[in-house]
Order: sequence, then structure tokens, then C-alpha cells
Amino acid sequence: MMGDPATPVRLDRFMARANAAYYGTRDPFADFITAPEISQMFGELLGAWVAVTWQGMGAPTPFVLAEAGPGRGTLMADALRLLARVAPACYAAARVHMVETSPRLRDVQAQALAPHADPVAPVWCDAVADLPPGPMILLANEFLDALPIRQFVRTARGWDERSVAGEVFVTAPATDLPADGPPATRDVPEGEVLEICEGALAIARQLGRRLAQGQGAALFIDYGYDGPQWGDTLQALCDGRPAWPLARPGMADLTAHVDFAALGVAARAGGCATWGSVTQGAFLSALGLFARAAQLARNQTPEVARQVSEAAQRLAAPDRMGGLFRVMAMASPGITALPGFEGCSPVAPVASGMEKGG
Repeated sequence: MMGDPATPVRLDRFMARANAAYYGTRDPFADFITAPEISQMFGELLGAWVAVTWQGMGAPTPFVLAEAGPGRGTLMADALRLLARVAPACYAAARVHMVETSPRLRDVQAQALAPHADPVAPVWCDAVADLPPGPMILLANEFLDALPIRQFVRTARGWDERSVAGEVFVTAPATDLPADGPPATRDVPEGEVLEICEGALAIARQLGRRLAQGQGAALFIDYGYDGPQWGDTLQALCDGRPAWPLARPGMADLTAHVDFAALGVAARAGGCATWGSVTQGAFLSALGLFARAAQLARNQTPEVARQVSEAAQRLAAPDRMGGLFRVMAMASPGITALPGFEGCSPVAPVASGMEKGG
């Protein structure tokens, strides 16, 4: 699948091919569990976020309700169930679109959304850029971390770039270093690795332009960092255990931490405002996670109540997913408040379309 192992392949190209094979042939949920699979509370709270955000947009009818990287479809199914119960007008206005390239996962998602097939008529597309025009709310949980990254190594003479030869990294002077973004703007110590996800930055810029021109918001939840950091974060999971990322391409899930600071720079350069990032724990707590957990545990057996409480802690505790994962929103400049970001001031778009830093 990967060609001649003696011929170096740029890391992002290696990662793209490996993950395409992995998601096309394997069940990723045998290797890891995502927040929507931990508890229905996660999808329900994001459904509530959609309802409040939709109202803040002026309740446009219809509107695109999209999810990028929807996995088994659990998040969207839980969100739609919540909307149907407590925000029927929003539910009726939603035109659900799922951004998914894997035919196998599309079938799984269709089964999860079958109870909503008649009212909301889900549609599948291959890329965020393929979503139809008009007012939109986009959800993306653990989507950006699987996008291919490039790795640059700071040297005395400038930057080298990492490629893959067999199961090892090789480096050579970078010949097409991005003109803007982190490699050009961060003072990285010699010998350190700097990662850039060009696919994520392109999506952020495209969404920035779209949201600047109309009503909408996008919510990204992923593990990552928010600051001028560096270091090698490429990792692999195979059969539920950490693995060497360059071994057995197509058999492991390859991911990297999301650079939320760079993501925000790209989105604001496109013309939208950004909110956060904040920790997942702070975000879910502000949306009422623990109140919802108490409600679900009420009148249950002690064991079920314990399981609900444990799920809430797993999602929000600072030493668990609550601290590892971060949340960022992108929104049209006219939106003045977003749930979950109380106490956070939005960062305004760049009027000139060019922003320094990152």
C-alpha cells in the first residue's frame, strides 16, 4: 500500500494513506472510545448547544446541521433525540449532513440515524467544503486529530522536514516550507519538532470565509494545546494499545494533537470570530453536565447511578478527558454569545484578512 519502503515518503502523505486504509477496512472503535460512546450526555449537551446557538442566529429555517468525522453516528443521534424532545422547531429546521468518506462507516451512521430518516433526511458528503450553502451549525468531535500532519525539525541552518522510509524517520532540508503559519512565526529551539496540519488550517480558513459571509457557527472538540508549543505528538493505536506509528501502516489509527492556536489564526484570517479554546471539562460543566448526570441517576439502582457519575467524571475531570481535550468555536461576527464559553470574549476576525502570530 505504501510503495517502495526504501523511497522516503513525506509524513503527511504517509499518514493520509495509512489512515485511509485504516478507516476503510477496520473498526476504529475496537481500538479507542470517543466521548459520545462513553455517555449519551455528551451528544445531548451538544444538541442543547445547537438549539441555543440556532436561536442566537435568529432561528433560520432551514439550516444545515453538519457533523465532520461522525464515527458511528452516536453523537448526532443523541443530539437529534434531544432536539426532537426539547427544541422541536430547531429539529424540524435541521437539514442533517454527515461529512464522512468511509462507505462502511456511512452504513453504520445511517443505522444510527434511522429513527430520524424521515424528518431530517440525512445526507452524506466527502468534505467540509462540500456542505451546501446557507446558515449552518457544524459539530466536529475528534475529527482534526486524524488529519495528516507535516513535521519540521529546527536546525542551525533553518528547517528540515521528516519523511518516512520503511519504519524509520529520515530528514532532509525542507524545500516547500509554508510561507505563513507556525513554521514561519514560532521561535522553536534547535533540534525540536514543529508540527503543522495543513488540512486543518485549510478547513479553518474555508469556514472563516463562509461564516464571515452568513449565519453560522462551528464547534471543534479534540485533544490538543492552545499556545506556541512544539514537540512530536504523532501517536498510533493498534488493537487498543499504543504502537510505533510507522509500523504496519493501515493497521493502526494515526493521530496528532491539534494546534488550536494556529487553528484560530487561520479561521480569523478567513473572516470569522473565534471563541476559546477552553478545556472540555469547563465547556461541558458550563452546559450542565453534572446537573444532567444527577437527573439521569435519579431513581436508578446504585450501580447505574455510579456508572452515570463515572461517565461524567471521565468526560470532565481535569486529569482525564476534561483536561486533555479542548473546545473551540468559530462563528459569524454578528453572533454575540455562545453557550459553554461564558466568561470568554470572542477574538475578532482580522479585517485585512492577514494575521500575524500563531
